[in-house]
Amino acid sequence: MIGLATRNFRQGRARVALTIGGVGLALTLILALDGIFAGSERQITAYLDNSAADVWVSQAGVRNLHMSASALPRGAVEEVAAVDVVASVTPLLYVTGRVEFGAQRNLAYIIGLPPDAAAGRPWQIARGTDLPGPGEAVVDRVLAEQAGIDLGGRVTILGLPLTVVGLSENTITITNSIAFVAFADFAAVRPGDAVSFVLVQVLPGASAEDVAAVIEGTVGGVTAQTRSAFAGQERRVVRDMATDVLTVMSSAGFLIGLAVMALSVYTATLSRRAEYGVLKALGASSRFLYGSVVIQALLGTAGALAVGLAVTVVLTAVVPRVLPGVALAIAVDSVVKVAIISTIIAALAAILPIRQIAGLDPATVFRKGAAP
Repeated sequence: MIGLATRNFRQGRARVALTIGGVGLALTLILALDGIFAGSERQITAYLDNSAADVWVSQAGVRNLHMSASALPRGAVEEVAAVDVVASVTPLLYVTGRVEFGAQRNLAYIIGLPPDAAAGRPWQIARGTDLPGPGEAVVDRVLAEQAGIDLGGRVTILGLPLTVVGLSENTITITNSIAFVAFADFAAVRPGDAVSFVLVQVLPGASAEDVAAVIEGTVGGVTAQTRSAFAGQERRVVRDMATDVLTVMSSAGFLIGLAVMALSVYTATLSRRAEYGVLKALGASSRFLYGSVVIQALLGTAGALAVGLAVTVVLTAVVPRVLPGVALAIAVDSVVKVAIISTIIAALAAILPIRQIAGLDPATVFRKGAAP
């Protein structure tokens, strides 16, 4: 059974290559759509994941960054700092606003950093510094280069003309970027004396979960979350906002990919109906025929999955260079899902034509042949 399937699979290399290539591209469509979704989620929480903060403290009830407003009294910063095993606190100012690169405008998360910020800085710098001083800003390198701005250039943020002193990497998404300004400049245009968030670093060996619970229990009017919990809330909010569109796109791509795969496997199996009919006439059992066809289909699907993964890996490297802000990430659960469903579809698509042969009377096969 296995030997027959392997020999059939190796015969007709051009046809096998076309089948594997067609199915591989169909699976690439599925993996790429899932990859865009996974990549977008990682981009959205990149700042949180790389903030170097163990605990995020916000206004009571505020559990995410996107489309939210948090205001904490300055006194809360000192109260948080007084909690045992807290190593450092970094107050941040935050708002969603525009960064103007001359005539070019970009929606951005604008972060106000104090001069001694221990956390919350840009995590990857292409050129310049990662901490802006008064009258200065750190902006995304890709956006700056698109606008023809380098270090020393001028941008407008929060209505303030600022000098670019740092160009950050990986601070752009499909919808917005991240820009960093001095805490004092941000505070000058923000009414009141509140801070948006307090980023906490705990002492080595201390539990971030325990520290977050202590902060919520001792400091009034705040919500304290570990970095991972805060990022999880952020992903959940954005996923809820985009879930309908992404579900439609992903489902459409999945159905198209599976339809192409099923048609390719069905056609490849149908082309060998005469051979399987002869085997049936010579006494091969239905179990033997089914097993041979399924094994052959699985071999082709495995090859197609390898092609799909290889093409998707290439796309993860190429797409961000061609389309800044768009990222692909290969998720293990996506690969497992595609592998399981494609295997089932391939087996069904291969079995359907062979059922007609398995049900034929051997005498009829010799008299009329197995061809349709």
